Amino acid sequence: MSIPVISVVGHSDSGKTTLICGLLPELKRRGYRVATIKHDVHGAEIDRPGKDTWKHSQAGADIIVLSSPGKIFLVEKVDEELTFEQVIARIEKVDLILSEGYKKSSKPKIEVFRSTVRDAPLCGREDNLLALVSDLNPDLGVPVFALDDYPAVADLIEQRFLLKNPCETS
Repeated sequence: MSIPVISVVGHSDSGKTTLICGLLPELKRRGYRVATIKHDVHGAEIDRPGKDTWKHSQAGADIIVLSSPGKIFLVEKVDEELTFEQVIARIEKVDLILSEGYKKSSKPKIEVFRSTVRDAPLCGREDNLLALVSDLNPDLGVPVFALDDYPAVADLIEQRFLLKNPCETS
């Protein structure tokens, strides 16, 4: 069974990260394992110059893994950006994947829309819009939630995607 994926989309500074960071503790409280994917068109770097993993990368390692008692980090050099589907395929042992960005994907979307940032939302129902999290209701024919109503958004996600898809964590 495939892991459900929901893309959180919206204009810059609309509150996408804030929504994900509000949803995560709510979903975790309900017992779900959640992965996140952040799409960065600017070429993100997590290795800091001077650190051992950075030195490994500079010396030519194609894959660098940093393992500690509580976390594992994997950095892999790629010749070209992986598709959204290729990134998703690398994730396992979770109940849900929340992505930030990927507004052009065919995955269900929750858009964060603030009327103080833009005049109109990015998406419509034809864009596989699942819900709108907003300071107003532009009547797009989907549920609309207040900007900080994380329990209600989590309820929608749970009802639509999770109650039928328990994670195999054993």
